[in-house]
Amino acid sequence: MEKKLVYGLVGPTASGKTNLSLRLARELGGEILCMDSMQIYRGMDIGTAKPTAEEKAQAPHHLLDVADPAEPFSVTQYTALARPLLERIPAPILVGGTGFYLRGLSQPMDYGYVRGDQAIRDRYEAMAASEGVQAVHDRLRAVDPVTAERLHPNDLRRVVRALEVYELTGTRFSEQKPPDPEDMPWRFLLFALDWPRDTLYRRIDARVDVMMAEGLAEEVRRLLDSGVPADAQAMQGIGYKELIPVLRDNAPPEEAVELIKRRSRNYAKRQLTWFRADKRIHWITMNEGRTMEQAFDEMMCVIQSR
Repeated sequence: MEKKLVYGLVGPTASGKTNLSLRLARELGGEILCMDSMQIYRGMDIGTAKPTAEEKAQAPHHLLDVADPAEPFSVTQYTALARPLLERIPAPILVGGTGFYLRGLSQPMDYGYVRGDQAIRDRYEAMAASEGVQAVHDRLRAVDPVTAERLHPNDLRRVVRALEVYELTGTRFSEQKPPDPEDMPWRFLLFALDWPRDTLYRRIDARVDVMMAEGLAEEVRRLLDSGVPADAQAMQGIGYKELIPVLRDNAPPEEAVELIKRRSRNYAKRQLTWFRADKRIHWITMNEGRTMEQAFDEMMCVIQSR
């Protein structure tokens, strides 16, 4: 049976994903699924380069503003929201640069396809809190020494997951069937724009300047004033954590802006490393003389050939 096709615009920050995704959505009658670990938070608009109201009016958008910035949000939570949309939407288009989200959607996440059991997790997490992580690890060693040898006692999440699988199935974690991407119900057709490094960095720097002009510092202040803790997961995003000392300790704003630019460039470099390892991605070569119209035409040629 032919697998459903899922489109994706991935790659580094500031590379032009939003522009192409809107055109693709109009061409295919598709709907856009945010695949960005910061755009999922409510009230974080400027610093995440969230689509504007005008852009959202051009195509249906999903998975924006689904999380409280005061609360942590995991890959598991994202995939739980996204997978039903991939099944329901006729032409879903993933847009974003969060590689872990793409991996969560395109590869099975649960060993042996065993669903989680919160009660079991809570029990072992309580055990770790009262007796220490070594006690939980010792429990794993008693039932599955192979997995225990591989996992450090401080890796509590995976230790608990191994115990959870064992209790639910009666089979050791080390004996579970490894996840197979071929078992997923979708086929992914992924694209990314490949800019010269210096050009991409200039685009990133320019984007940061625009964010500051649009009121990024005021956005960070509103979040803090609304009760979002400074150490919340959401506030560790680039563009937010650097401005907290400016607002609270009168740190020099110019230094914060330069730090945001440098960290954004470093993040883009990590994104490129991650996505270049994904052989499914069709890279569209860009330069100062190549237009988005030409990039879109190349993307459509690839789509029409599949």
